[in-house]
Amino acid sequence: MNRREGNQRLFSTVIFAIISMMAFTCCSSEKGLTEGQYSLEAVEVVSESKALNASDLSGYVRQRPNSKLFAIIKKPGVPPVVYDTTETRKCCKDLVHAMRDRGFLHASVDVETKTKGRKLKAIYHLRPGEQYYVSEISHDIQDETVKPLLAANRSKLSLLRPNDKFNILRLNDKRKRVTSLLTNNGYYKFHKEFISFDVDTAAGSRDVDVRMILHKYRPDNKSALTNHPVYHIRNVSFVSADALPIRLRSSLLAQSTSFAQGDVYSSDALQKTYNNFARLSAVRYANIKFSEVPDTTLLDCEICISTNKASTVSFMPEGTNTAGDFGAAATLSYENRNIFHGSEMFSLQGRAAFEAITGLEGYSDENYTEYGLETKLTLPRLIMPIYGNKLRKKITAATEFNVSFNMQNRPEFHRRLFSTGWRYRWTNASKKVSYRFDLLDLTYVYMPWISETFRNDYLDNATNRNAILRYNYEDLFIMKIGYGMTYTRKHWALRTNVETAGNLLGALGCVTHFPRNEDGQRTLVNIAYAQYVRADVDYTKLFDIDENNQLAIHAALGVAYPYGNSKILPFEKRYFSGGANSVRGWSVRSLGPGGFRGSDGRIDFINQTGDLKLDLSMEYRTKLFWRFNGAAFIDAGNIWTLRNYEDQPDGQFSFTEFYKQIAVSYGLGLRLNVGYFIMRFDLAMKAVNPAYDNAREHFPLWHPNLRRDMAFHFAVGLPF
Repeated sequence: MNRREGNQRLFSTVIFAIISMMAFTCCSSEKGLTEGQYSLEAVEVVSESKALNASDLSGYVRQRPNSKLFAIIKKPGVPPVVYDTTETRKCCKDLVHAMRDRGFLHASVDVETKTKGRKLKAIYHLRPGEQYYVSEISHDIQDETVKPLLAANRSKLSLLRPNDKFNILRLNDKRKRVTSLLTNNGYYKFHKEFISFDVDTAAGSRDVDVRMILHKYRPDNKSALTNHPVYHIRNVSFVSADALPIRLRSSLLAQSTSFAQGDVYSSDALQKTYNNFARLSAVRYANIKFSEVPDTTLLDCEICISTNKASTVSFMPEGTNTAGDFGAAATLSYENRNIFHGSEMFSLQGRAAFEAITGLEGYSDENYTEYGLETKLTLPRLIMPIYGNKLRKKITAATEFNVSFNMQNRPEFHRRLFSTGWRYRWTNASKKVSYRFDLLDLTYVYMPWISETFRNDYLDNATNRNAILRYNYEDLFIMKIGYGMTYTRKHWALRTNVETAGNLLGALGCVTHFPRNEDGQRTLVNIAYAQYVRADVDYTKLFDIDENNQLAIHAALGVAYPYGNSKILPFEKRYFSGGANSVRGWSVRSLGPGGFRGSDGRIDFINQTGDLKLDLSMEYRTKLFWRFNGAAFIDAGNIWTLRNYEDQPDGQFSFTEFYKQIAVSYGLGLRLNVGYFIMRFDLAMKAVNPAYDNAREHFPLWHPNLRRDMAFHFAVGLPF
């Protein structure tokens, strides 16, 4: 029996064992049931009317069966879910209320049960009846002082209009909007209980008349009805919660407070102030208290602040093993959260690494050493001349400066990297949109030494010269600017990024006639500079099936194009595919571009990069037990080059061929949520391989080979 037959037999054995375990688990789930009890196998919610989507109400079902897909890794000894008629009756009441809230005022629910042995399937039949519609909307505003404010904001408050479907949920939302409007305009003591609705239906009609009543203010049952008072801020004071002086500049405290003496009270300003203090690295927490000045409509505000320890030092050792070469690394970090008494975050990090390298024929007996130093300063505000007070109140912003140096010595080469940057970050008032602008990002790559063996084998040998490899072992300037935006909602997120490099240097080079090197590139102090444009978009959408199950989809597209002074993208800016956050059937940097097949493992990590990337993923996520979650996923994607490089045959993008080169993989995952982060384990198999010699390699889904087609990934955090 050859190796391939042995792998196929092993794969079949594993699949048979999994199926057997699932069957055993299903059978064992019936143990522990007493007479008359049934294990809840499935729950279904169906609607007899197309006017009501049953899936919208599936969350009201109280009892859920255990997940079947991951039954083999459920915690041993977990009892089956026993069908409970009491819970079913409560669920029916909840479903009826939910349908009536949506305008089906004569709704009802029937439950059908189907049993097979000791297993039961429950089917909730929703009978919504006729939909009711809004006929007329009126308002009874009993406080005359509030009327002008509501009238000026009528378009923002009216979510339910005549001829709309009657919906109590929209009435509740309107109550919240009116309450928010008033509490943001000085009505400190206003709350939603001052608003009520009268709903009137006519016999034999599906019309509903709605009247909103805004009641007058009454501080207690013994007091007379009056207009709602409008409150103003009298004094704002700051006190320490630590019995120590607050080591923050008074200007920063004032800038972080979104209200001042004489302002009307605003609940949004209060929340914005909490957010402002929460983002200050020097502040541990802030507690804001308002107290009424007796016999007035004035408020005194006291902001109690607790500060963090100013500075910390940390040390992190680590061990490494790269293809049998053992090594060690250590990182020493210093952080100061309040270096200039303005909650500025200053960090200094040093890293040293060593790896014993053996078996490199033709190279000097030299081990790998690395030393790095990085410093960063983050200011909790924008450092720019046009940043006024009005803008400061609308956004939450920070400015970052960083400088780093890295020195790498290998038997093949020595590399030095110097980088510095100036970056802005800010979010809008709703905190749903965040922005990033790289005003300056400069990287200098310096290669002081390259071994003669490496140079002769890969860089200067005319018969074995690799243009992409050679470009990445030359001195290089990368001077870029970039802009990024992230828009997040509860169940979806959109991220975009655009950056361009070399344009400023290109313009200066044309004006001042920078000299050119032997490859025709313009140079600054005899060093070529990179010129390219790159754009990325990333989208994630989550679908809640129920409280324990979720479907996640993800799509990402990136494209970069070298031009002007560059024919090849810098290695750090090229795309790669495979790994824990891409097409998981492949290890990192082992897929693509296109149908390219590597031949030299020592330099394939350079060749398996591209100018365009596509990632598509779908992942089913389920809760298992304790802190463990499970996942089943399908990934697809690849990378391509935009130009035809001879060292990457079959790697160039083509509209008529790219869809044939999309790789596909599938697999299962296990996640451990430890609170601060998630540990992720993914086991994936190739399904469609675009780099193949024969049909068996092209479609591993039908011809699996564990040694060739399986990949295991360990990572921190979800893949998307």
